[in-house]
Amino acid sequence: MQFQVPQFIEVEDKIFGPLTFKQFIFVFGGLGIAYILWRVLPLFVAAPLIVGVGGLAAALAFFKFNGRPFILAMEYAFYYLVRSKLYLWNNRARKRAEVKRIAAARPTGRDEVYIPKLSDSRLHELAWSLDIKERIAAGTAEEGERTGGERMSSIRTPRDMLRQAQRQALVQ
Repeated sequence: MQFQVPQFIEVEDKIFGPLTFKQFIFVFGGLGIAYILWRVLPLFVAAPLIVGVGGLAAALAFFKFNGRPFILAMEYAFYYLVRSKLYLWNNRARKRAEVKRIAAARPTGRDEVYIPKLSDSRLHELAWSLDIKERIAAGTAEEGERTGGERMSSIRTPRDMLRQAQRQALVQ
């Protein structure tokens, strides 16, 4: 059996002439509020309010912001104003200076292995190592960081150790 597949399911139906139901509600709601303002307030006070309400009703009914209805833009703007904000800043320069200061304080011997102190946070060391590996992969690491530097030896997983043992067995 063949079935007809519905198409244009994202297009709203035109119910009231060329207007969808939502557009109809926005337009006639705006007209109703404008009429109430005209009847209740003096004309010099009501005129700017009527223009504002009419513009808002027209924007809600017809305007699309980045291809989405204007009411969604208003909703997101409201949430932005009401909710708390998280401010971030670029802290790379400070981190680089700290890494250089620590590297300058360490001895320059390349054969030296970094052994973390008991007071150091293991999580901090792991995060630092992952950050360096990520920057090496992106190609933005400095020369001292690419070679392992004086700060930390490379992290070796059990798989890496097994591969190294297999290579040494093949060489011998």
